[in-house]
Amino acid sequence: MPHSTYLPERMGSAVIEPRGAFEAGSFQSFTLTYTAGYFGIDDTGSIKIVHRFAGDMGKPQFDDPGAPNYVTVEASNKAVLDVRYDNKQNIRPWDKTLYIKVVRGFLHEGDRIIVRFGDPRQGSPGMRLQTFCEETFEFRVLVDAFATYNYVELPASPEIAIVPGPPVCWKAVLPTLRRLGDPFALNLKGEDRWGNPSDRCQRTVTLRPSRPVRGLPETVTFEPGRFAVTLDGLGLDKAGDLVIDLLDDGGAAITTSNPLRIVAETDRLAYWGDLHGQSEETIGTNSARDFHLFARDRAFLDVCCHQGNDFQITKAFWERLNELSREFNEDGRFIVFPGYEWSGNTGLGGDRNVMFREEGRQIHRSSHALVDDLSDVGTDANSAEALFQALKDEDCVVLAHVGGRYADIKMAHDVRLERSVEVHSAWGTFEWLIHDAFEQGYRVGIVSNSDGHKGRPGASYPGSSLFGAYGGLTCMLAKELTRDAILESLRRRHHYGTTGCRLVLDTRVRFDGAAELFDDDPNLGPSDSRPAGEAMMGDILRSSDDTVTFRVDVVASAPIERIEIRNGLECLETIRPYDAASLGRRIRVIWEGSEYRGRGRHTIWDGTARLEGNTFERLAPINFYNLDKRFEQTAPGSLEWTALTTGGFGGFDAWLEKGDAGTLCIETELVSCKIAIEDIGLEDMVFEAGGIKRRIRVFRLPEENPHRALKLERQVALCADGDNALYVCLTQEDGHMVWSSPTYIFH
Repeated sequence: MPHSTYLPERMGSAVIEPRGAFEAGSFQSFTLTYTAGYFGIDDTGSIKIVHRFAGDMGKPQFDDPGAPNYVTVEASNKAVLDVRYDNKQNIRPWDKTLYIKVVRGFLHEGDRIIVRFGDPRQGSPGMRLQTFCEETFEFRVLVDAFATYNYVELPASPEIAIVPGPPVCWKAVLPTLRRLGDPFALNLKGEDRWGNPSDRCQRTVTLRPSRPVRGLPETVTFEPGRFAVTLDGLGLDKAGDLVIDLLDDGGAAITTSNPLRIVAETDRLAYWGDLHGQSEETIGTNSARDFHLFARDRAFLDVCCHQGNDFQITKAFWERLNELSREFNEDGRFIVFPGYEWSGNTGLGGDRNVMFREEGRQIHRSSHALVDDLSDVGTDANSAEALFQALKDEDCVVLAHVGGRYADIKMAHDVRLERSVEVHSAWGTFEWLIHDAFEQGYRVGIVSNSDGHKGRPGASYPGSSLFGAYGGLTCMLAKELTRDAILESLRRRHHYGTTGCRLVLDTRVRFDGAAELFDDDPNLGPSDSRPAGEAMMGDILRSSDDTVTFRVDVVASAPIERIEIRNGLECLETIRPYDAASLGRRIRVIWEGSEYRGRGRHTIWDGTARLEGNTFERLAPINFYNLDKRFEQTAPGSLEWTALTTGGFGGFDAWLEKGDAGTLCIETELVSCKIAIEDIGLEDMVFEAGGIKRRIRVFRLPEENPHRALKLERQVALCADGDNALYVCLTQEDGHMVWSSPTYIFH
């Protein structure tokens, strides 16, 4: 136990009023009453009321009684109390702490400390509750009765339930690549304003497919109490691309599904996974069982893996995770890997994700920092190098991750195990990690996952916290939905990563002469190979050609803003599906980047935009997932916002009253600029702000962009020395990004 276990039954009790279930993200008022036990609380003793790291309830404040999150504290015997709040004043994961110290006087048995969260008596609207659901949201109470700063946790702490609100948006999820004749499913759900699947849906919608679908009903009814609707056994009679619109009573589309491509023949299908998330047993929310249920039944994933911080995984919990992966793994339906996050200190290599093929394998922790049982401390691997050595004979894959700690793949990397790097998660976007790999000559694929802490693997909204992004997804191109086939896909880098969208993406390289396609990286030693005239993403080939044909085929889930064709560190070409003649009165302002690689990477972009000689006709924010952030038009030509980035981007589109008139003035702490509207065109205007890719970009778009599909071919000249790592980075207008794994070609 991380705290003292001395006589907890004599340390008092705590209750909260009201109790019950409350809507996520709503404003509520609660009174928590702590009653001192037999020992009372001595002079300078204290209590702590703590919440989970992942929780994003409003931050308590003590100065403005009319504002949200106002908290008052008093002692029934008039003892003088010192009250303060700190995000990290207790042992993780219960590190968010309201600290209440008795600084004059003491408490007898039966004396009370009354804490009013969101005290409404002077006008406060209440505490803004956590934005994600949890059946047992605890106000955990710890007591230092003897003024030793050695705390005892109460035997029972007050708790409430946090439940979803009514739906405000709708999601329709299809697979993205299937064979003609194979049945498929359409999964539907409503989400509340914070992204929680809602069981308060009550409406009938009409389904409008882009082509006839066998077995698809004309309408579907959402009923209260259900979190999702699945329509199984659907089919197409002809190959082609499909989307399905959901229409309201007036015939307007309330959402459109992701695209599905049906092909006559293919040796690989597309399977979607979130290979990285946590539950309440480590630093996340809700149980590990809930984690798997959400991934399968509410995020509609094909593949998932629980990745708890290893220094919090006890022997018992490791066994439990193995039991759950064995229970939930089902070939052809839902693949689960046993695994963990190796959470080494940055100076020892940083975060890695380990995924085993089978249960019962030894966990090699980075440390026993929060595991008191040291009986297996000899199995620890304290550095990344030690981890790779410990795993050298294991049937597993390793992913390089950037979280609180970042993977230093320049310090340690083993291509036998670490086949991919994670360029996006709920922590942000980290293209510099794949750049590190290119600089070192590594041949790795690109994945994106969530590292979600809020109990929503596969649909991981950031809520209201310093998590700056929606969680990512990885699309694995595999021969079938089994552990072996998914591992083969990961080892051969046959996958692409997204910032959470689902789309069809195929990249191919064609050779004039026969190239040599390797079954494994020849840098590891002799590898089987065969002649090939074409290669897919992730393949490694030797070719004598001076140029190759690079083909990209994409059907996006939103209009395409741009596609960058890249060769390693070099961007060869930026392709837009429209030209300068198509541009209209819409301009896009983007802020992006991070402070640096570590924990404090977030960059504040609070600012204003003002038009001189023009006005905003319409405004639309981009990647504003955090509803606590402001985005407000204050006048016809003025806009104010609060925003942050952690490597990714946010911004807004503005439709101007006059297309080429006036001046745009942007003011943030990092960038201040004035731009003549007539100078804004197809290409980015860039205003650098230091850090890592930290900057503001401004450019013009068509007023409406209908382009969701694009096929292109380019002749690419190969560099004679080293690898040619050919891949694409795609940006959709809705703010989502996509990265294909590179195809590696050398002479």
